[in-house]
Amino acid sequence: MATILRDWSYRYQCLYDSISRLAALSVGGEARFRQLALQGLTIHSETQVLDLCCGSGQTTQFLVRLSRNVTGLDASPKSLQRARQNVPEASYVEAFAEKMPFADNLFDVVHTSVALHEMQPQQLRKIISEVYRVLKSGGVFTLVDFHAPTNPIFWPGVSVFLLLFETETAWELLKTDLAKLLTESGFEPSEQTLYSGGSLQVIQAKK
Repeated sequence: MATILRDWSYRYQCLYDSISRLAALSVGGEARFRQLALQGLTIHSETQVLDLCCGSGQTTQFLVRLSRNVTGLDASPKSLQRARQNVPEASYVEAFAEKMPFADNLFDVVHTSVALHEMQPQQLRKIISEVYRVLKSGGVFTLVDFHAPTNPIFWPGVSVFLLLFETETAWELLKTDLAKLLTESGFEPSEQTLYSGGSLQVIQAKK
């Protein structure tokens, strides 16, 4: 069970941003962290991009530099209000990730950054199914999220972070083979890359 620090981190933007920047140092800083899952992708001004669970627009601000067709989706009105202020170049939709109000085969790229660990297992499966639905044939689902550390040195830090700021769903994700789950949902075999002693996973999965 997470502490009151979790609630504060979502209530106070400056605290959330500070935590994000601190956590991102393990991969070379926040700018690099936000773009890890986008490496190797061809995104141009006409590419239709969905920033899924966009939060306050931390990754959206990088996506709008690549495309003028970026949509941010989040279920939190407060987060979307902040995103609109932080990154007005994007369009925003308030909705749940497991029931997106978009047509089939709409997006070239769907990206999500450290959000899937917030989902219950059944939610996670529904979200992956929805992502598959809204992606065009040949489109790519990119994600970055927690992973069980492969280097034991990283376990104490990850454990403390999850205890302070996350809930049981984050622990559940550590036991989940996301790449396998994506493949079972119809995506081509997913390319997975691990960072920070294996505590962070980046996946690109093609429809």
